[in-house]
Amino acid sequence: MSELKQQITTEMKAAMRAKDKARLATIRMMLAELKRIEVDERIELDDTRVLAVLDKMSKQRRDSISQFEEAARMDLADAERQELEVIKTFLPQPLTDEEIAGLVKQAAEQSGAQSMQDMGKVMGILKPQIQGRADMGTVSQLVKAQLSG
Repeated sequence: MSELKQQITTEMKAAMRAKDKARLATIRMMLAELKRIEVDERIELDDTRVLAVLDKMSKQRRDSISQFEEAARMDLADAERQELEVIKTFLPQPLTDEEIAGLVKQAAEQSGAQSMQDMGKVMGILKPQIQGRADMGTVSQLVKAQLSG
């Protein structure tokens, strides 16, 4: 079992003992998603894959929050915010804008990227470094700006 998955399981037990129902429900949802992937793909998830799944779940929550706010459903948006906060506790420390810009520049130089056609090479280098630590949509925009400018 991956370290991150073990940590999530330990936190679930702590939430049970503390009778923190909201946190417990979110952690159970996370573990259920991880288990679903393991069963569907017949694999044991490593920390990198667990991180990718948690990153995807946090992105889903952010999208849901914006949609609920547009629909003036603040009760549902607040519930999604609470889930997002729990998920964030298992993700690594987010990168600052300066750190992301530095990594983008470094990856562009490392790959020898000259134009927008080389964006896939740059993103291929960046994704493992940034996964779970920054929004990939924002990173993509920075890479486009770097390559076009």
